[in-house]
Amino acid sequence: MNTEQLKQLEKDLWSAADNLRANSDLKSTEYATPVLGLIFLKFADNNYARAEQAIYKEFTQLKGTRREKPIEDIAIEKCGFYLPPHARYDYLLNLPEQEDVAKKIKQAMQDIETYKPELDGVLPKDEYVPLTRTDKTLPAQLLKAFSDIPRDASGDILGKIYEYFLGNFALAEGQGGGQFFTPTSVVKLMVEIIEPYKGTVYDPACGSGGMFVQSQHFVEQHREELEALGEHHDENQLYVYGQEKTLDTVKLAKMNIAVNGLRGEIRQANSYAENPFDGFGKFDFVMANPPFNVDDVPVATVENDPRFNAYGIPRNKTKVKAADKGKETIPNANYLWINLFATSLKEKGRAALVMANSASDARHSEADIRQTLIENNLVYGMLTLPSNMFYTVTLPATLWFFDKDKQDDKILFIDARNIFTQIDRAHREFNDEQIQNIAVISKLHQGKRSAFVRLVDSYFAKGMALLLDNQQQVQPVSAQLLEVLDDEQGKLAVADLVEQWQGLDALKQSHQAYTQAVAGKLGKPGEVDCINEAQHKLRKTFDPFFESLHAGLKALDKIVRQHEKTKAEAAKAEGKRTTTDRETKKLKEALELLHKEVKAAESYYKHIHWLQERFPNAEYEDVSGLCKLATPDEVKEQDYSLNPGRYVGVVIEEDGKTEEEFLSDLVALVDELDELEKEASKTYSSLMFNAKKLLGEQ
Repeated sequence: MNTEQLKQLEKDLWSAADNLRANSDLKSTEYATPVLGLIFLKFADNNYARAEQAIYKEFTQLKGTRREKPIEDIAIEKCGFYLPPHARYDYLLNLPEQEDVAKKIKQAMQDIETYKPELDGVLPKDEYVPLTRTDKTLPAQLLKAFSDIPRDASGDILGKIYEYFLGNFALAEGQGGGQFFTPTSVVKLMVEIIEPYKGTVYDPACGSGGMFVQSQHFVEQHREELEALGEHHDENQLYVYGQEKTLDTVKLAKMNIAVNGLRGEIRQANSYAENPFDGFGKFDFVMANPPFNVDDVPVATVENDPRFNAYGIPRNKTKVKAADKGKETIPNANYLWINLFATSLKEKGRAALVMANSASDARHSEADIRQTLIENNLVYGMLTLPSNMFYTVTLPATLWFFDKDKQDDKILFIDARNIFTQIDRAHREFNDEQIQNIAVISKLHQGKRSAFVRLVDSYFAKGMALLLDNQQQVQPVSAQLLEVLDDEQGKLAVADLVEQWQGLDALKQSHQAYTQAVAGKLGKPGEVDCINEAQHKLRKTFDPFFESLHAGLKALDKIVRQHEKTKAEAAKAEGKRTTTDRETKKLKEALELLHKEVKAAESYYKHIHWLQERFPNAEYEDVSGLCKLATPDEVKEQDYSLNPGRYVGVVIEEDGKTEEEFLSDLVALVDELDELEKEASKTYSSLMFNAKKLLGEQ
């Protein structure tokens, strides 16, 4: 399942579930928990189905011997769950109409908890009855909606669907409902930079547990990369610790880590007042997106707690009056969280947290705390995020990174405000390549040059695979073009397109020669300069191919538009309707798809260009407008500000188009606007004619 198919599935599932909610009297708060419970059940069922054959095989082999085990014990060993027949998804989905489906779902959840004690009291059970208040069939309809998730969908795909629903419930609930949700792409970036390979991970504001799940995914991906390189890897797993003040969210987090096979503990606790894990100096990694700008934490709660006072307590700038002694509150709790992160780390621990931009330059007592953190060499890096990345925060936030095992006294500043993918009018995200491109800056700073050339190598491989797929579509599209464009100009344009794609064979050979030359060398630091040079040469061979390809596709677009215009004028002259004929419409769709897929393949080469242009020697260097490695003296000159914008500078990037390309695009847009205006005029005339006819004025 590719990204587009997954996104479409997510949208379809959300639309189906949300339409059911719209036809009931339920609020999103009532609806979210049972819906996510059913997604959890689908997770569990898929995991169980994958292990089912091995479970029954072992059960059959041991039956009647001295080592005989109950089937539930074998199931828990194999996949962490035992699902009795009446807790299977298909059983619930295919219940007769007269059955009480809400009651059956409750029973299934109870039985899952029986065999998975960590989930005792966690799964939604009584929440399914309220769904039947206005429509008794609603639970069955929800089961049917989620049955569209493919049975062979991997845990990763199901995880993305799960997170997609979390995000949509966050949007539906606004500020209050979104506090527990951090967009996946932001979490991925945090994980890629602090690299939690093994050990303990702590999140003092864990929400739904997304930080933990992404950490586990990182470990799995890292293991696969090392295996591909033939390198040794440690099999140790992560152990996660999370706390969250809201009970419903705690339950959600427990479901999330259980279904993703994570080991750990989630507890309900207020992080300001409670320390359930005795967390001072305990954890290898700390990650969180804590609530911003809280102003009602009593000073008395935190002033004697070493978790919060090791680097200073935030105080009001004016002295508290005698009458208010004992009632004083922290003016802004942002630096309480910053303190908590720093003090929760082990001797060589690393941390990443999301924080309001204002904290980077906060004054008075916060400035003193920040200076102390800097002078203690705890701050590894600061990264400014684009605006509109979060569902509940419109202004850009900043990622703070701590490292208690820094190898120098400098601070890495990254300004990522201009790196994003627009997902809808109001929201943005990082795509996977953007995450890798930003994270590799940190790796280069740490001297991990091999990571850079491996990343570029992966882009070459992915881009070539997509181009070869696209090449398969050229022949059928060319045949379609020749059927419709029977004039000489059209035939020449089609011949040019086919000839341009033939150039891919030479590029394929160049890529194969490069692959053979670097085989076995990508993980060797001593080979980086040679590999980097080879990558630069290889990338340059692709530039002319894409230039001619785009020129050819644009020429075809123009010919097809002219063909459509000619046919429309001929139809008009004969007094016929001037709609686009079926063949031309299909042809335009095929060309549009080809454009789209060529751009998808080319995007990998654009990422290579982006990386090579900024880091031509495959080693870290300051890049204006993007990154800066600041010395302690430079930070001191800026009054200990941690705002990346003060250090990296600004750069105005061009769109990369030549004057001819710009004018060509403008002509195409003018032609399209002209066609749309004509269509609008025809539609208006038709509507007016019909309206007057109905009114008897015609």
